[in-house]
Amino acid sequence: MPFSELLEQVGSTGRFQVLHVTLLCIPVLMMASHNLLQNFVATVPSHYCNAHANLSQAQLSLEESLLITVPLDGQGRPQRCQRYAAPQWHLLGKNGTSGSGDLADATEGFDAALQECTDGWFYNSTVRSSTIISEWHLVCDMHSFKQMGQTIYMGGVLVGALLFGGLSDRYGRRILLLISNLLMAVSGTCAAFSSSFSLFCVFRFGCGLALSGLGLNTFSLIVEWIPTRIRTAVGTATGYCYTIGQLILVLLAYFIRDWRWLTLAVSLPFYVFFLIAWWFHESSRWLALSNRTEHALKNLKSVARFNGRHEEAEKLDIKILHESMKKEMSSTKGSYSILDLFKTPAMRKRTLCLSAVWLSTSFAYYGLAMDLDKFGVDIYLIQVIFGAVDIPAKVVVVVSMSLIGRRRSQCAVLVIAGITILLNLLVPYDKQTIRTCLAVLGKGCLAASFNCCYLYSGELFPTIIRQNGMGWVSMMARIGAMVAPMVLLTRDYIPWLPGLIYGGAPILSGLAAIFLPETLGSPLPDTLQDVEESESGRRSKMSPKETITLQDKQANLLKQSA
Repeated sequence: MPFSELLEQVGSTGRFQVLHVTLLCIPVLMMASHNLLQNFVATVPSHYCNAHANLSQAQLSLEESLLITVPLDGQGRPQRCQRYAAPQWHLLGKNGTSGSGDLADATEGFDAALQECTDGWFYNSTVRSSTIISEWHLVCDMHSFKQMGQTIYMGGVLVGALLFGGLSDRYGRRILLLISNLLMAVSGTCAAFSSSFSLFCVFRFGCGLALSGLGLNTFSLIVEWIPTRIRTAVGTATGYCYTIGQLILVLLAYFIRDWRWLTLAVSLPFYVFFLIAWWFHESSRWLALSNRTEHALKNLKSVARFNGRHEEAEKLDIKILHESMKKEMSSTKGSYSILDLFKTPAMRKRTLCLSAVWLSTSFAYYGLAMDLDKFGVDIYLIQVIFGAVDIPAKVVVVVSMSLIGRRRSQCAVLVIAGITILLNLLVPYDKQTIRTCLAVLGKGCLAASFNCCYLYSGELFPTIIRQNGMGWVSMMARIGAMVAPMVLLTRDYIPWLPGLIYGGAPILSGLAAIFLPETLGSPLPDTLQDVEESESGRRSKMSPKETITLQDKQANLLKQSA
């Protein structure tokens, strides 16, 4: 019997699977908290230059001190990065207040020359009592450090994907999940107690590493212990856990206004998750493929007993396990690599188009999700709206993919997302409701695009290189997420340029998706030859050498699995 039937024998949807999937999904709730943590720990409070040091001798109110110290900008608000070189006493309509005559005389004759904030800044702590911005003065000339922090975190996510993917296949899912939970807990705790911005970035990089390890190994442990027929439903439920996690972050941030305590609050649960992870069973499928059949058999018997199938547990032996894994073990002996994604014309076209789709989706998604300040709406409210819109968006795209197909759905959500972002450039800043509605629609479309491209990519890549293909496009997505924060820095030179880039990227990738084939109702391709024939509708027009090479590889696999 194949391994899927062996899994049915021990119970594929029993008590073990329910508890196993539930416990694995709980940490996913907190993964969103780390991905979007920057929205709250790096909120830029309203700020302006501190008053001149010698004004402490004067009996001035805060409003009077601000009036004679900080000039106003074009919108009538105090400038953030400049102050008068000398107090402008004449703005009070008198030469000073009681006890300040000497100061007024000393500054008389000065013009309205401006200078930088040499005495530091005053920060409004109404929204957040403390952030990394106010802690380390990441404003004015150092404002780009905020985006650098998020880019470093996303860089950790990218490196983690490359690192943990290979380690997981070599050492197992469970041990890497344990390490990832502990790394997230320790890195998050250390980030909360960082004494400098440099240390904060180092530990946030560690959090990014851990996030990739958690995502990859959680997904593997879930799908390798459940039957194929419920994978779509379980995958959708796991995605909604991430969506709910966005709302949990808002709740925590609303009641915990200090950035250190908030960072600690989203990190401490991973110590508990680390302890829970000791209970998880290593994937028997991976154990068998790694020639650890005795351990695999022990886990299968344990699952059978947990599901109340004691008789089935007694029937299992090494011979049955070897027979069930024969096909899987033979398929792992193929010599396919990531280079095969670009080897043939049709496969090359699919890989390039999907790379554009994944990169632009992630790029625009995080470009919107990590720049909430620009909407002029309460940060907690906008985060709730941005999180909640994912729920209907994912439902709509699932229905759309079944009715009008994958390609049209993918193209539509990307183009609509891009158009809404571009339209926002034309809406005046004071029209907050319109700007917010357009942004929410765009963010919902990008969340739907993620859902669509996960399914669509799995159906476009052939079985023999599907894991390589999914790994490649996931890397593209992480590159997009890493670059997104840095694009915001172009706002200093051309205010509308970030919006143009964020809006243009999904439109271009939506047009690129037109060149992908429709997969609704089509059988999954197994080989590169299948891809070529499905594209052309006839025998592939590859060179004789390429054809012979592919046919030899496929013939060897078929002989080994026979």
